[in-house]
Amino acid sequence: MIVEKGKELPLMQLISFNKLLQKYEVMAKSDDEFLARKARRILAAQAPYPELREGFTDTSLLEKHKDVIQIILQDVFSEVLTDNEIKAASLPYNDVIFNSSRRFKKILEQAGGKDFIPEMRSMPHDEMYVMACAVILNFYYGFPLDFKRPIFYDIPDANGVIRHYRILYNADFIELVPTDKAKELTSDDLDELLANFDNIDLWKEKIPPNSFISKGFVISNMFDVSTEHSISEIKSSLIASNKRADEGFMEGLQDTFRSFFNQANLRAGFMTYNEKNDSFEPVYGEGMDSFILKDKETASCKKILCGYSYEKLLKNNNYFTISDVEHYTKKCDTVLYKRLKEQGIKSAIFAPIAQNDELLGILELVSTEKNALNSVNANKLEDIMPYIVSAVLRSKTEEENLIDAIIQNECTSVHESVYWRFQEEAKRFIKDELEGVQPTFREIVFEDVYPLYGQIDIKNSSNARNAAIQRDLMIQLSAANKVLDHAWQKRKLPIYEELMFRVNNHIEDIKDILHANSEQSIFDFIADEIHPIFSHLKKMDPDLRNLVMEYESSIDKGTDSYYDHRRNYDESVMRINKRLAALIDRKQRDAQAMFPHYFERYKTDGVEHNMYIGNSIAGDLGFDPIYLNNLRLWQLQVMCEMENAHYKLKPELLVPLDVASLILVYNTSLSIRFRMDEKRFDVDGTYNARYEVIKKRIDKSYIKGTNERLTQPGKMAIVYSQKKDELEYLRYIKFLKSKGYFTGKVEIVELEGLQGVSGLKAIRADILYKKVDRAEEKTYTFEDLMETLKE
Repeated sequence: MIVEKGKELPLMQLISFNKLLQKYEVMAKSDDEFLARKARRILAAQAPYPELREGFTDTSLLEKHKDVIQIILQDVFSEVLTDNEIKAASLPYNDVIFNSSRRFKKILEQAGGKDFIPEMRSMPHDEMYVMACAVILNFYYGFPLDFKRPIFYDIPDANGVIRHYRILYNADFIELVPTDKAKELTSDDLDELLANFDNIDLWKEKIPPNSFISKGFVISNMFDVSTEHSISEIKSSLIASNKRADEGFMEGLQDTFRSFFNQANLRAGFMTYNEKNDSFEPVYGEGMDSFILKDKETASCKKILCGYSYEKLLKNNNYFTISDVEHYTKKCDTVLYKRLKEQGIKSAIFAPIAQNDELLGILELVSTEKNALNSVNANKLEDIMPYIVSAVLRSKTEEENLIDAIIQNECTSVHESVYWRFQEEAKRFIKDELEGVQPTFREIVFEDVYPLYGQIDIKNSSNARNAAIQRDLMIQLSAANKVLDHAWQKRKLPIYEELMFRVNNHIEDIKDILHANSEQSIFDFIADEIHPIFSHLKKMDPDLRNLVMEYESSIDKGTDSYYDHRRNYDESVMRINKRLAALIDRKQRDAQAMFPHYFERYKTDGVEHNMYIGNSIAGDLGFDPIYLNNLRLWQLQVMCEMENAHYKLKPELLVPLDVASLILVYNTSLSIRFRMDEKRFDVDGTYNARYEVIKKRIDKSYIKGTNERLTQPGKMAIVYSQKKDELEYLRYIKFLKSKGYFTGKVEIVELEGLQGVSGLKAIRADILYKKVDRAEEKTYTFEDLMETLKE
């Protein structure tokens, strides 16, 4: 029995030419003497070798009777077509091949020499058994089954590129003969088999192994479908794979492109197009290289491309090909050609990935062989570009969703504590849409929740910013005056003297105080009148040119002005906000674990936060007032820790800014509504709006009967209106003093009435600052800390 080792089939296979010879026996009696003589000659050649009719399993006989077999098969294998047809005689479900056409022999020799044996693309043994059974059911039992499925050989060519050949069998010369193991089958048996494709034991029961003899051979006609296969592979890869996540995605795609273009040294790359900046950017992922960008993070399209390639790729969305990089490098000395040459690339195709005239990116195909890629074979891309565009569009959508998620996480997100409510509403929205009801996303309201508000504000931030602007403006005006003075000394033009007069007036105007309109007025004066003169001075005199360039080197490109003291101020504010926000965000995770509540924080000149807690947010967990008390204590403790974090950071700041802390205690529950237009929660109703009014105004309040602001560095200010709130927070302060958060110095003050708000009081408690020393942890009052920071 001819069968691959380890395989079991319902057929015992014999190589036989009996059925073909029977046709020649008929032809030998033909009236056409030419056909008859030919048939008799073939029959006479076979006659001494009866095994060729009876059948054999010894494959060595194929070589022994090679010449006779060639005579028998001469009509099936035309000599005039042997250099073109990919054809062989073989046994089905086996790798036994004989009497191949010259083209097929050449393919096998290029793949690995005479001993190379092609193997059918992986087909599970059980599936092969069922396919053989389907043949028996069709041709012996007469049950019509559609059992056909494509069968392929994957064979490397001389360059190592895998070529794909589809096999079509001609089974005209096969006879099926039952053995004593064959069974009678009924229509019920067939129904059972058809319902149980995966039950190999059932198939072996109904059609046992070796229950039939397959006597004969098949003609294997093969067709090179490498291009179609590559298109299918590219389509499947791009549809099924996520290029950022799938390991080996690009490696497989590279191999497919090599097969598609029949180029062993071909490589593929990608880059995206940023329309806003008119630049190319890399695609991030395993193996996602760009040969144009090389190792650059971004590149201006106009700087890297020549005018012709820019027009073809970006304006017309057409392919741009370079068949000979070396030749074009000599003709056009651009960055593109230089980079390709540096990488040993000798030919290339750049294909725009575009949708509705919107350029998304560039597919880069490169080869180390001259003329391997050219304007002719570039047209092959027409068959695969739609799939690449679809994949890029999908990837772009996924990336936009990811970016949106990141933005929401960093800026404005639906907090995890209330996310469940949004999920419920979204599910209802989808359900309405599916049922044909006009869907609307209803407003989300949480009723009867208790608010908590706190802020750590940078003290005198406006004064510090104005002082920084004042210094920068004076430095810039003085520098401009220096240039104008040199111009006046050289040329004695009255206009220079007049400009110096106006510059000095501006300096005098802001020397003591920066007025509200002074900043913009000076910016306009410099931009509209000074800078145009400087551009003229650069052209007329080398000495003045150097002075102007020295002035320009001190100007920040982003603000188009001197930006030193303001930068120090901005960076100091940014570092404070970042440190404080990171701390409260980290502590929030612990607070949520205690009991879920809504939390949001935002950065201004300092960090503010809102929290809401109540039964409507907690859902089924069951809210109790003790959780409100716990959150208030947590808030007080964390704000003390934020104060300490700031004053540990203060010595590192370029501008040593102070902060002051404030907590608002609101004893009445209220409702909050998610405002779809602003994508944030806000208090709901006119009555509850009083809470927002208090929040916005208390940090500017004064102690009653004095000119002293409530918020002061080194003190925690707790604003309230109810006596029971005062007693509650005094308990917390006493407790936290035992933990090293407060000094014990506490004062209770009344606040001046604010517009629309009166009757507010405040506790001010001195914060205890800590500094970790190498030997021990020391504590400081605010005054002590100030003295220490001066050292």
